[in-house]
Formats: sequence, C-alpha cells, structure tokens
Amino acid sequence: MTNLLHLLVVLILLCVSKPSVAQERMRIAWAGSTPSNTPIWVADQKGFFKKNGLNAEVIAISASTIVIQALLTGEVDFIIAPSATLVTSRLAGADTVMVSTNLPLFIDHIVSLGNISSVEQLKGKIGGVNRLGTTSDMTLRLALRRLGVDPEKETKIIATGENPQRLAALANNLTQFTLLGEPLVREAEKLGFRDLYDIGTLKIPYHVNAVVTREKTVKERRPFVAKVVRAFTEALHFIKTNKEETKTLIGKNLKTNDAEGLERAYRAYNGAFPEVPYPNAEGVKTLLDDIAPRTPKAATADPKSFVDMSLVQELEASGYIKQLYKR
Repeated sequence: MTNLLHLLVVLILLCVSKPSVAQERMRIAWAGSTPSNTPIWVADQKGFFKKNGLNAEVIAISASTIVIQALLTGEVDFIIAPSATLVTSRLAGADTVMVSTNLPLFIDHIVSLGNISSVEQLKGKIGGVNRLGTTSDMTLRLALRRLGVDPEKETKIIATGENPQRLAALANNLTQFTLLGEPLVREAEKLGFRDLYDIGTLKIPYHVNAVVTREKTVKERRPFVAKVVRAFTEALHFIKTNKEETKTLIGKNLKTNDAEGLERAYRAYNGAFPEVPYPNAEGVKTLLDDIAPRTPKAATADPKSFVDMSLVQELEASGYIKQLYKR
C-alpha cells in the first residue's frame, strides 16, 4: 500500500511539473543613466534575456572606463560600450570586438549657459563631462572638432560627474557647457540653460552604445554570443513597436515622470535605434580618423578588425528579423 501511494505521488508530480528550460549564466555590465541604454533595460526587464535561454546578471557601473576593466579581467562576459571604449582597449592589445550595435549615431546635445548663443562662443570656455576618457568626454571632443572648435587648444574640459552634477556645475558657473541627452535637455532648458547644438543633426556614424565582448568568447562560445545578439535584436524590436511601455520603462530607470521629456527622449532615441543591428566599421572609423593625428596606431588600424558582423548577418539571413517586423 505504501509503495502504491508513493508511486501515485510521483506520477502526480510528473504530470503537474513543467519541464525546465536550461538557462545559461551570463554577466553583462553597462554604464551611464541615459536612454541610450534602453535596449539593455528592455532586454533585461522585459524578459528577452530569459526568453533566449540566458540567466543574465546585469550590472550597472559608474563609467565606461571601469566597465572595460570588468570585461578584460573576466568579471563579465559582455559590456555595453561605445566605439571609444572598444577602440582604446583594442589599440592597447585587448581582443575586444563589437558583435552588435544598439545606437550607431550621436544623439546627445551640447547644452550651455543661456548667454551663449553659438558654438563659436565656446572657445575659451570650460566644458563638463562625466570623467575624462569616458564616453561623454570622447563624444564632446569629437563633436567640437567637427564643429570647428579645438577642444584641447580652445576649450578646457573637466570631469564634473554624472548628469545631475553636470547640471549643478553649469548652475554654479564652474562650467559653461556640457553634453546631455533627452530628457535631460528639456530639464536643462527649464533651468534656463540653452540647447546649443543637437549633435544628432551631424549624422556622424559612431557606435554610442554597442554590445562588446572578447574574440576568445566568440570563438569558444559562439552559440552563447548568438543568444545575446538575438536578445538585443528582440529588445530593439520591442522599443520600436511598444512606444508607451518603452517610455514607462525609460521613466522608471531614469526616475522621472516628465511626460514631455519622456516623449522627446523616445522620439530622439527610437529614430536612431536600428532594426538590424549591424556593428558596421564606419562607426569605428569615425573615431580612428579623429584620434589618428594623436595616436599613431589608429592611423594604421583597420576599422573592420574591430567588429564581427557575422552574428547579425546570420540572424538576418535566417529571416528572423524580417519575421519580427512581419515583412
């Protein structure tokens, strides 16, 4: 009787239990509380990592210069990083490689004191960035050069901290200009600062936000990397097809409920997020060309060696992305 009862219990458990899907452990780090990181927030918080068989630990780090160290020491498998982080690490001998992009264009704005009305007037002024050598620093310097201002000779750029600290530095006239993205541009305007220049209008190819790993990882664990690329591709599709949910998620992560600011942020970033996230070499070449006069290794570097387009190519060739967008 006891054996029969035991057998019945086992059979009942087998009937009601759902088969478990094996989840592959993955650690990924990102830096910067801006809407450019919406794809990783969506991939994590909307379940796309889990859907693709990834048990993801998503780690927020204060600056891109620290994020790259986490990758190179093996603390994380992937990082969300810009062209600058990829290029500087690879030129230094690391085997870093970009496998997918989330934001292949500049989107930020140069924001200044209200009495500055032209980029020319930034000459002789002090600009504020998060930390020297980080994404905000490299972006601001590159944009200034494109606009005819030499950031090394004609301005002084200092580290003032993250976005709230940058605004505080402007308010106290410690700096006269900085780099911000929506919805913080709207916040700055409300405080009396000027939206001096929308860098996005320059249409400069540059990977502001991309998925970076190591060549060793791609070679040894290609199916694993493919899962990550697919998860981000699905997250980008979600952003483009679920406006209100995406705005809510951006507001949650930026801790803001400013409806107009969130609308402006969604409109600006959604227009730049790609459907097919190719990590093209042009977004790397922009930076290599910019730093070549000061970095001899950049002058001879092949932009194509910094990216691996094959994973996105395989995903597109399978018809999956076309199916996502129902084409």
